[in-house]
Amino acid sequence: MTQPPHDEPTASGPEELRAQVEQTRHELGDTVEALAEKADLKDQARQKAAAVKEQTAATAAELTGQAKAKAAEAAHVLQDKAAQAAGQVRTRAEQADRMWQEKAPEPVRDNRTVLIAAGAGLLVACLLLRRRRK
Repeated sequence: MTQPPHDEPTASGPEELRAQVEQTRHELGDTVEALAEKADLKDQARQKAAAVKEQTAATAAELTGQAKAKAAEAAHVLQDKAAQAAGQVRTRAEQADRMWQEKAPEPVRDNRTVLIAAGAGLLVACLLLRRRRK
């Protein structure tokens, strides 16, 4: 309970006594209300749960953003690697074509399509003969 400070003069009349009693009641009500808030564990638990939920949502949003950034970065790196590999394949194909033009005999170079078709025909014939034997 709150007691009036010692340096205040004591009430001299009934009106001042009533005012002091009313002020004391008001202070006592505030004190009881503060104690009731401290004693309300369910409300404290709800407030704590709400705070944790808010913090979890913020953390989830932050982590989602980080994951999206990392995924975009990984996609960019993969795209660069794929472009680099495609360039290497093109270079090798050009080298193979140049080598073909330089090394293959001229009759073979001129009849490449015919030779490929003949090779495919031989392959089909071999497969058919093999199938009949089984």
